[in-house]
Amino acid sequence: MEDRFVYADNAATTPLDRKVLDKMMPFLTTQYGNASTLYTLGQSSQAAAAEARQNVAEVIGARPEEIYFTGSGTEADNMALHGVLKGRQAAGRRHLITTTFEHPAILNTAKALEKEGFRVTYISVDERGLVRLDELERAITDDTVLVSVMAANNEIGSIQPLSRIGELCRKHGVFFHTDAVQAFAHIPINVEELNIDLLSLSAHKLCGPKGVGALYVRRGVNVAPHITGGGQERGLRSGTENVAGIVGLGEAARLRGSQMEQEMAHVGALSKRLIEGVMNAIPKTVLTGARIGYRLPGTCSFAFEGIEGESLVLRLDNRGICASTGSACSTGSLDPSHVLMAVGLSHEIAHGSLRLTLGVQNTEEDVDYILSILPGVVQDLREMSPVWHG
Repeated sequence: MEDRFVYADNAATTPLDRKVLDKMMPFLTTQYGNASTLYTLGQSSQAAAAEARQNVAEVIGARPEEIYFTGSGTEADNMALHGVLKGRQAAGRRHLITTTFEHPAILNTAKALEKEGFRVTYISVDERGLVRLDELERAITDDTVLVSVMAANNEIGSIQPLSRIGELCRKHGVFFHTDAVQAFAHIPINVEELNIDLLSLSAHKLCGPKGVGALYVRRGVNVAPHITGGGQERGLRSGTENVAGIVGLGEAARLRGSQMEQEMAHVGALSKRLIEGVMNAIPKTVLTGARIGYRLPGTCSFAFEGIEGESLVLRLDNRGICASTGSACSTGSLDPSHVLMAVGLSHEIAHGSLRLTLGVQNTEEDVDYILSILPGVVQDLREMSPVWHG
C-alpha cells in the first residue's frame, strides 16, 4: 500500500475545524475591540464572548454565568484546585483527594499544594484504570475540601464512574472537580445530573484553537481569584480576554455538542476496527484501559512486549502515521508512563506503549493503512530487540 498521511494523535491535539476558523477570523482582523470597553467595537467582542459562554454551558447543562474562560485546560485545573482549597468555603479544611493517574496538570498542582502545607491523598485505580470507589470513600475525612478525578484518561481513555463519584462527594459534603479536557463534547456530561461542582475543558481537544480553555464553577461555589488585575471573568481570572480564542472555543463546543451522537458512533466504529485489527495481527499485545462502555470512543492504547515505544513512534512517523507513546505532555521522559504503572503494567511492558487516538476527520482507509503498516514495524523492532524472546 502506498504511503499516506494519517493523523492518529487526536488526544494530543486536533486539527482546527474550518467552520471554527471562519467564526474566529473577524475577531483576528476587523472586530479587534477590547471586550471591556463601552463603545460599539468593544461591545461586539463582549457579545461574541457571551455567545461562546452560552455555547460551552449548553454542552454540559450549565448556566452561562458558571463558565470562566482561561488560557488552557491546565490553567483551569490550577484554578480549580488552588481556588477551592484557598477559597473561603474551605473554612480551614486543607485536604485534597485525587488519583495516581491524573494528568500532570493535576498531579503537579497537587504536589505544589503539598509544599504549601495542604494534605493530598492519591487513591489508586484498578487494572482498567477506574477509580476504586471504596478507597475513595474511606479517604474522605472531616478535613477534606475537594475530590478531583478526571472524566476520561488522556492516555488509555478510561471513563470514570462520574455519577457514583459525584454521589459520594455530595453525600459527604465535599466539592467534586473533574478534569474533562479529553471528554468534553466527546461524551455526554451533565454537571447537574452528575453532581459535578467544577469542570475543566480545553478548546484544542475538540477541533478548536490552542491557548484557550474554560472552567465551570457551580453557582454558589466560592473560588479564590486565580489571577488578579482588572477584574475580567467576574474577578476570578483577570486579563484582557482572548476574544478570538473564546469565540473559537464556543463554536467548537457548539459543533461537537450538536453532532456528538453521530461523532461518537463514527469514531467508536473506527476504534473498534483498529483495536480488533491490532489485537488479531500482533501477538504479545496488551490492550490498555477499560473495555467498551468505559472507554473514550477514539482512544486505542496498546503495549507491545519486547520493544520501545519511542522507536515505534518514529518508525510510524517515517510512514506518515502520527501517534504517541504515553502522554504528549510528557514527551522526552525515559520513564514509563505513570498511567501505565498505575494500572499495574510492568516497566518492561509499559515501555512498549503506543497511543493511537482517532478523531472526526479519520476514515476507514486511515485505519486500514495503520493496520497495513503497524504489524510489520512491530515485528522489525522485535527482531532488533535484545529483550524480545517471542
